[in-house]
Amino acid sequence: MFQKIKERCEILSNNFKEINPERKALLEKLATHIQRKIDEKEEVNLVYVCTHNSRRSHLGQVWSKVAADFYGFDIHSFSAGTEVTAFNQNAINALIACGFEVKKSDETANPKYEVLFGESKSNLCFSKTIDDESLPKENFVAVMTCGDADENCPFIPGCDLRIGTTYFDPKSYDNSILMDEKYTERSNQIAMECLYSFSLLKKIKCSQN
Repeated sequence: MFQKIKERCEILSNNFKEINPERKALLEKLATHIQRKIDEKEEVNLVYVCTHNSRRSHLGQVWSKVAADFYGFDIHSFSAGTEVTAFNQNAINALIACGFEVKKSDETANPKYEVLFGESKSNLCFSKTIDDESLPKENFVAVMTCGDADENCPFIPGCDLRIGTTYFDPKSYDNSILMDEKYTERSNQIAMECLYSFSLLKKIKCSQN
């Protein structure tokens, strides 16, 4: 893992007290499900869902993979939406500021990006709908990152857990003097909550050894 990202994970993981009890209860439910998958030697597939699959869902996809790696677990993380747009440049910039390397593979309206967080450690990010062929069709967790997607997608076929960890949309601050600050704030919140979930698995793993 790149050193700058590792250092951010260490800082965030020392501040779990900032997560309120209601959020912790949701994240603990997610951790329990992931632990069961690990115990049963099944793949862990997380799909972060937001309406446009452009900001919060991609941050969830990227940070969940990082958080798992930080605590020594291997998972598959994805993102999707109810509409196709593109991975937003402001969200990409927030990740770059955290130490990620982002490589664009094409110049289409909806480019594919390789988001690297270490040597041979990366996520493939692009906007897509929940029925895209690149996504798992069963045995996955649908993590709803925005209220609109949660309301407009009453049923997601194939998921074995649906959980609503909605986040305020930093899009509200686009083209304002607070834009970079608010995107970083949302990135840090999502990162911290992903880290919290996987930190619980680490404790369970240690107690079993």
